[in-house]
Amino acid sequence: MRIVFMGTPDYALTSLKALVEHSSFQVAGVFTQPDRPKGRGKQVQMPPVKEYALDKGIPVFQPRRIRTEGLADLQALQPDLCVTAAYGQILSEEILAVPKMGTVNVHASLLPKYRGSSPANWVIINGETRTGVTTMMTDKGIDTGDILLQTALDIHPFETAGELTDRLAQAGAALLLDTLLRLQAGTCPRRQQDACSMSYYPMLSRESGIIRWSEAALDIQNLVYGTAPWPGASTASPWGTLKIWAAEAEENGAMAAPGTILQADPKTGLLVQTGNGALRIHRLQAPGKRAMEAAEFLRGKPLTAPGTMDNSEDNNGRPEA
Repeated sequence: MRIVFMGTPDYALTSLKALVEHSSFQVAGVFTQPDRPKGRGKQVQMPPVKEYALDKGIPVFQPRRIRTEGLADLQALQPDLCVTAAYGQILSEEILAVPKMGTVNVHASLLPKYRGSSPANWVIINGETRTGVTTMMTDKGIDTGDILLQTALDIHPFETAGELTDRLAQAGAALLLDTLLRLQAGTCPRRQQDACSMSYYPMLSRESGIIRWSEAALDIQNLVYGTAPWPGASTASPWGTLKIWAAEAEENGAMAAPGTILQADPKTGLLVQTGNGALRIHRLQAPGKRAMEAAEFLRGKPLTAPGTMDNSEDNNGRPEA
């Protein structure tokens, strides 16, 4: 089977490797997003998928808009099938019409729930305990095509979105191979999505991680892990803007206002009142500093007077509960 692969980040790379290493498939070309500057130094970097493809001698195409700049190249590759995984561009009907067998997408959720570009983040933010991967036939909608196969995973306690994404990538690669072998044999099931069970969540922004202390402690805990490693949960504080990388919800009977710092010293740690319960902050990062345990941070910067974590404009970028 002659395949053209479309994907960009590490999540996609896992599926591409599985295809390249399998004897039944020939990867004729790879489409990925253009190189972009990253990091503090803004060095231009290749997407992980591109680096791997070039190392394997696979032709790489990086159109800014595949629907207007990539059609001719895709047609020239004459694919039997296209495979997409976190590509980052919407495919037009003209693109979808090129592969003889259609286009299969590897989506990191149990569709029809959690359509959209950041499903591994949102399942943790929303406190889900189970998620999974779906292979589906791509159509002109956003994650609306027919479901082929699915596999489910439990979400581990205190698992970050980055860690979950890595596990979903491995599960997705295995599911993709199973799907393509069944398609090749003509035995792959196919069913329409139940639109009544659909949910859609948007791409995360930098503002998505801003903590709202009026929320329940467990919801803030979920935000901390659901936005790691990017954009990270953040809050204003007496020490400046802090990133919170590890935290745990606790029950308490305090009557303090949400955001009030209840404890802040190396011995008792850092505890903040929320709208329901308190949040024990285990690991944090100050501007321009490395991430560190809260006790280590407080040894250098104890709080000598009562303080608050004050995010006055904390609704941007996040859907209302």
